[in-house]
Amino acid sequence: MRQDEVTALRSTSFGEIADDYDRFRPGPPEAAVDWLVPAGATDVLELGAGTGALTRRLIARVDHVRAVEPDERMRRVLAERVSGAEIEAGTAEAIPAENASFDAVMMASAWHWVDEDKALPEVARVLRPGGRLALIWSGPDRNVDWVKSVFVGGRKLTKEQAEVLDVHRDDRHSVHLGDHSPFSEPEREYLRWTLEMSKDEIVGLVGTFSVAITMDEHKRAAHLDAVGRHLDTLAHQANGGRFSVPMRCLCWRATLR
Repeated sequence: MRQDEVTALRSTSFGEIADDYDRFRPGPPEAAVDWLVPAGATDVLELGAGTGALTRRLIARVDHVRAVEPDERMRRVLAERVSGAEIEAGTAEAIPAENASFDAVMMASAWHWVDEDKALPEVARVLRPGGRLALIWSGPDRNVDWVKSVFVGGRKLTKEQAEVLDVHRDDRHSVHLGDHSPFSEPEREYLRWTLEMSKDEIVGLVGTFSVAITMDEHKRAAHLDAVGRHLDTLAHQANGGRFSVPMRCLCWRATLR
């Protein structure tokens, strides 16, 4: 993603709602972590650890996990609710780790916020030979029409507007290694599943995305109210008050040559 003032504002907004982020953001599926963590890995560094959705998965698999998170507010929740990881302040552009000290560097739903020109050399620096950069983007599948409609508060989008949103989202899920990358040709895997969620949980989840967080108080309240009212019109899709929300996970991995 192009790094500018808007990006800087949105990328640092999540700490404002750190508790809600931990409550409403689902972690990646176990199958994704299985695919991404290298066999035999003993030391894994997680960038942009947030409140620990991926961290929880990693500490169950790997002897040593270092969770790096730049936002003190997110780190506080992470430290309070996740044990077994080494928690550090830091960024992808300035990783707090020695050279060649980790088998894998991982990041969940945050690579689009980094400056790739600075982050990629840093990742290569801290990886051991043959180490892996592993990325995840996980969340509700907004290619499904009713999910897309929820995230825009039930507004009727033209075909062109929907296409613009899809292109923008797909661009956020891309990695640009450059012409002289020290990494191998990347591999990708898509996983899909469903998650049972209540109306309040869906509204809460929508509120954890940077577009909503960075709205002013009145606009955010109006937006989330619109999401709730739109979900009421979709109540026929709920079973016992719970919606089967289609989820999608893009997994990306490349090996340091």
